[in-house]
Amino acid sequence: PEWLAGDFAVLLEPTDGLVEGGCKGTLRVRVETTGKRAHSARDWLGDNAIHKAAPILDRLAAYEARHAEIDGLLYRECLNAVMIEGGNAGNVIPDACAVIVNFRFAPDRDEAAALAHVREVFDGFDVVLTDSAPGALPGLAHPAAAAFVEAVGAEVAAKDGWTDVARFSAFGVPAVNYGPGDPKLA
Repeated sequence: PEWLAGDFAVLLEPTDGLVEGGCKGTLRVRVETTGKRAHSARDWLGDNAIHKAAPILDRLAAYEARHAEIDGLLYRECLNAVMIEGGNAGNVIPDACAVIVNFRFAPDRDEAAALAHVREVFDGFDVVLTDSAPGALPGLAHPAAAAFVEAVGAEVAAKDGWTDVARFSAFGVPAVNYGPGDPKLA
């Protein structure tokens, strides 16, 4: 939109006074398992979908995250279970389970590459994309961004989360996060 047009944007995010360049992308998937319902007193008649989620959690626990250095800034990728859904009642073997997984990816990956990576990690399981948003490259080489960094005299770091910097970046407007406050509390 036209209201986003400009040479440079500063988003007031808590950064502890650092200038944070770019941001990670984010996506969420459901890694699903299926089974067969049965009464828990006759578990041999069923197939427990929640038990089948154990290898998904094992893969997450063993996952070694990639670190990407982009324009001198270090982006640490993160792949985590954030929820588990499953079960029908306290005495029923469940026939469905889903591990909800969030992947925070470095801005040198696009959404398609990030999803392909997650599907590779969970090869053999049903992986359903529920939402995603792209990251943003730092853009600190842009003259207006460089002048801002010099004017405030702040250290520069990678943004460890997703912010609206990505929206500005998608329109070709370099942007940074900058503001008071502890980002670990926000």
